[in-house]
Amino acid sequence: MRPRGRTGLVLAGYVAAFILAVIGFLILRVDSSLPDNQGGMAAFGDFLLFCGLWSILSLAPTALWLVFLRPYPRFWRVFAVACVLLAATGPIAALMMGPALAPAWVLLHLLALLKVLGAPVLAFGFLVCAAIAPVRRARLTLLGAATVEAVTAAYAFICLFILQRWPV
Repeated sequence: MRPRGRTGLVLAGYVAAFILAVIGFLILRVDSSLPDNQGGMAAFGDFLLFCGLWSILSLAPTALWLVFLRPYPRFWRVFAVACVLLAATGPIAALMMGPALAPAWVLLHLLALLKVLGAPVLAFGFLVCAAIAPVRRARLTLLGAATVEAVTAAYAFICLFILQRWPV
């Protein structure tokens, strides 16, 4: 298959993932008993639901794209290092979730929350990437990134569902 055909196939996969995420969101939203006018917190919850659906459904075209990039070992080395750098922000974000910050830091606190809530999806994505990676060193690096994200997700789970608060 030619590079343009591969690119078109991957882009079609992302469009299909977006459409399926919209359909799934609408099904879940219509099925819920919440009224339409719930305010900002419900809107943020709807946003997180849609982003979660789309990110999970986008793993398939991303995996296909990575399969197409298997013959390029330099890409895999750079990609693995970028994934480790992204994963390293997870524990930092989780530790920022403690006590309330000054009003100037609210946006940073919100971004840290989104990073922590996205940790399970990133952990799974890094595992998929590690399974596809043709270079051994890149595979091990991606497994390390997946481990860091899994630990971040486990920490968030313990804080939210067992302790029911963020430690100070």
